[in-house]
Amino acid sequence: MNNLIVSPTALGFAIVLVIIALAINLKEKIGLERDMVIGVIRAVIQLTVVGYVLTYIIRVDRVWLTALMVAIIIFNAAQNAKKRANGIPHAFPISLLAIGTATLLTIVLLVLAGAVKFTPSQIVPISGMISSNVMVAIGLAYRSMNTSFHDQRQGVLERLALGANLKQASSHIVRMAIRTGMSPTIDSAKTVGIVSLPGMMSGLIFAGVDPTKAIMYQIMVTFMLLASTSIGSVIACYLTYTQFYNADMQLRV
Repeated sequence: MNNLIVSPTALGFAIVLVIIALAINLKEKIGLERDMVIGVIRAVIQLTVVGYVLTYIIRVDRVWLTALMVAIIIFNAAQNAKKRANGIPHAFPISLLAIGTATLLTIVLLVLAGAVKFTPSQIVPISGMISSNVMVAIGLAYRSMNTSFHDQRQGVLERLALGANLKQASSHIVRMAIRTGMSPTIDSAKTVGIVSLPGMMSGLIFAGVDPTKAIMYQIMVTFMLLASTSIGSVIACYLTYTQFYNADMQLRV
């Protein structure tokens, strides 16, 4: 496994690839160069800090530290999901509730089933996988709802004028948002092992674990992500659509 350690030279080549991507972005005037630079700097800082923090947490192995790390992951995921809400009221508490419920419910079921143990080396990575996937799903759902309520405003107003309640007038938009949010996870499940080789399963096999157990573990992870993104998307969308209306059941401008 020592052959897999990244050398400074290899890291330098990776930086060259980032510079090429930046050059293409500038030449085509895409406008993402600032976000790319910030993303690279934040990734380096965050990964460095988290790497040392995880090493400490795993070595100490305290329940409260593990729970605190999970809470930090959920909080940051909700904060990032809120940034994609584009002005939707109460997006942060809704995101926090949706991501927290999906993540904690999944972890509790996995622990009760004996699939994982409540140790930092298992709980922290799994909670990160769940929260990040739910965060992406909710962010896509927010964008879909913003676009749909804007583009289909007249249709929603007509349904309300004909006597529909808020849920009836918004149901098609909510369903579309949930589908949009879940699409990446579903597509990933469809292509896992064919297009994308799952790192967890490959890592376990390379480490000498029985392939059958590695495959079962990856299947569990795939099902876990499907379930959690579904739960998170449904909670977020059904709590969010009412935010597009005022107290008089009128669409906000």
